[in-house]
Amino acid sequence: MYTSQIGIREYGGANRGHEVKSYLNAVGLDEGYPWCAAFVSWCFQQVEITAPKSAWVPSYAIKSKIIYKQGHISTRKPMYGDVMLIWFKKLNRAAHIGFIDDWGTTWVSTVEGNTNKDGSREGDGVYRKRRLKRQIWAVTNFIDEASNHNE
Repeated sequence: MYTSQIGIREYGGANRGHEVKSYLNAVGLDEGYPWCAAFVSWCFQQVEITAPKSAWVPSYAIKSKIIYKQGHISTRKPMYGDVMLIWFKKLNRAAHIGFIDDWGTTWVSTVEGNTNKDGSREGDGVYRKRRLKRQIWAVTNFIDEASNHNE
């Protein structure tokens, strides 16, 4: 579902635009706020998967949902639809989020909102990115439990 949003861009100013407004409204915010986590929440809401309804990236670092943390797989290899979090030392917290598209040996393909071609956490749209695995602080899984309930 989230891949259908690749190519969405802000317009009318930073953190603004029709789709950006939809992402932010899904977590109870108006335009103008950073929206990478709101994008993740909006995507999960579209497919009725229970996940945080939050624009605050750290709210997705739920200990019981973490399947990968800084080089260590705990329950299973990250895969399509899992949520990746990037730690920012300067902020001392996870401060950017997106979806795992493909988990490789060295590289990870992701889909991220509020980023840009350079991978910024304050970008201008939804992009497919290629990141080094070592950039990923943690990966959380909200899908397995949801699919178990749908069986």
